Amino acid sequence: MSSRALVLDRIRRALSDVPATDPPYDQAVPRDYVREHGARTPAQNVDLLAENLADYRAHVHRCGPEGLAELLARLLDEREARRVLLPAGLPRELLDAAAVEVLDDKTGLTAQELDGVDSVVTGCAVAVAETGTLVLDAGADQGTRRGTLVPDHHICLVRVPDQVVASVPRALELLAPTRPLTWISGPSATSDIELDRVEGVHGPRRLDVVLVRG
Repeated sequence: MSSRALVLDRIRRALSDVPATDPPYDQAVPRDYVREHGARTPAQNVDLLAENLADYRAHVHRCGPEGLAELLARLLDEREARRVLLPAGLPRELLDAAAVEVLDDKTGLTAQELDGVDSVVTGCAVAVAETGTLVLDAGADQGTRRGTLVPDHHICLVRVPDQVVASVPRALELLAPTRPLTWISGPSATSDIELDRVEGVHGPRRLDVVLVRG
């Protein structure tokens, strides 16, 4: 018997005494909890998102569409980035002002090639104001999950206020559980060893978040 068959068999035996009249899972648990804390305008949610992102040591920037290419060029230059990963769903014109080699993350990069990428620029699926969290679901403007975890520098574009929601429950209403979801709260970090904070452990060492108006 395969491991999969063994696990499924144990689940069937564990559920064998559940009555057929039992309510389905999505109705069995009452979900009458508070869905967001307080009443805020969309602009206030954006401000709260920026505040919480900064608290997680992400670098937050604001601009309009007309200044985005120039801002991206400056951020990449500050990191001395030369090879930049750009998902197919984002226009290459975004990096026209940057002196970089642009790589498409759907070209089948090997692990070694991906390790040589300096920065990745992506969009996001949704951003959560109350927790300062960005959620990626591998959409066309976000690319592959490994493309956002291996490079040392991640620039994430958030359309504001459209992509900002107040709380995690509000975000879950917009996300498909069948997609590969990556929840990002600040740059990758751990304090497991003697409570010393170390960044860049299992993801990018630096996270730049650009809040793009309109």
